[in-house]
Amino acid sequence: MNDVRTVITEQFKNFGIIRRISKYEEKATYQSHYLGLLWQVLNPAIQIGIYYLVFGLGMKRKDIDGIPYIIWMLVGIIAWFFINSSILGESNSIYKQIGMVSKMKFPVSILPTVNMASNFKSYRWMMLILLTSMFAVGIYPNIYWIQYFYYLFCMLAFLFAFGILNSTISVLVRDYHIMLQSILRLLFYLSGPIWEFQRIFAGTKHAWMTRLLELNPIYYIIDGFRDSLLYGRWFWEKGVQTIFFWLVVGVLLILGSHIHMKFRARFMDFM
Repeated sequence: MNDVRTVITEQFKNFGIIRRISKYEEKATYQSHYLGLLWQVLNPAIQIGIYYLVFGLGMKRKDIDGIPYIIWMLVGIIAWFFINSSILGESNSIYKQIGMVSKMKFPVSILPTVNMASNFKSYRWMMLILLTSMFAVGIYPNIYWIQYFYYLFCMLAFLFAFGILNSTISVLVRDYHIMLQSILRLLFYLSGPIWEFQRIFAGTKHAWMTRLLELNPIYYIIDGFRDSLLYGRWFWEKGVQTIFFWLVVGVLLILGSHIHMKFRARFMDFM
């Protein structure tokens, strides 16, 4: 637990550095583009349009449980874009920036958080688009929307814990980052951002797979956002999933922090 305490303390002590580096990375990424930071919104918006054409209009989905499909999809896919880009970015964060760390005085454990903070600006813009779309179709705030902040915390906690683990393993085993990309492509279809796997297995002998897939931490987050913004369900109504989610986050954080603290003094030796 000392490793966990150390890693978390480093995030709070270096919060100002995290903000400054994340802003620098945002500008550096798009400085040679004519549209600059506007691509943070345009890129996911174009992908959303493609998914809606294929899974919405192409498959003739008008609504799900009385909710327009485009709204239902937006809630899930915006969260997925942030989760996907953060997991991949965090995984490669230490390996890409190890040269900078060797010359500057800040703990290497903040680099995954820096990447997550850089992606968060795009997430905020996409959430503004979602809220505008929801108001346009007559979906307005209610008491359940307060729960959105709980699931936002869940998402950030999961990404932080998973990021510490992934970024360390990626330095030790370079093939891990490529393998992670393949796993995330599969998880895209198993986490529910664009379609309901429950309806596929409902009423079949494979219905047990629904309960298994619902233990996926990413599904828990995405479904939680929908519960908060669209369906009006509280998180304690999913007691087993909630307990399992926080167990997974705890294990990832303990394991990731331990491995990170054990090897970070020798990161340069693995490059």
